[in-house]
Amino acid sequence: MKKIQILGTGCAKCQKLAENTKQAADSLGLTYELEKITDINQIMSFGVMTTPGLAVDGKVLVTGKVPSVIDIEKMIG
Repeated sequence: MKKIQILGTGCAKCQKLAENTKQAADSLGLTYELEKITDINQIMSFGVMTTPGLAVDGKVLVTGKVPSVIDIEKMIG
C-alpha cells in the first residue's frame, strides 16, 4: 500500500492537488492511504518550502505546483 501525502495548508491549490492525486491513484487501481498534512512544521520537515507538495512513501515528488492527473499517474504509477 502506498502512503500518499498532500503537503499544504488547505488552500485551493492544495485541494486541487488532493483531488488530482486521488483521481490518478484510483485510475491506476492503487491501494493507498491519502493523508493531508497541514501543519507548517511538519511540511517543512519534508524540506518543502513552497506548497502544495506531494509525497509518496515519504519521498517528495512535487512542490509549488499542481500537476495534471496524467502527470501524477506517471509519478506514482
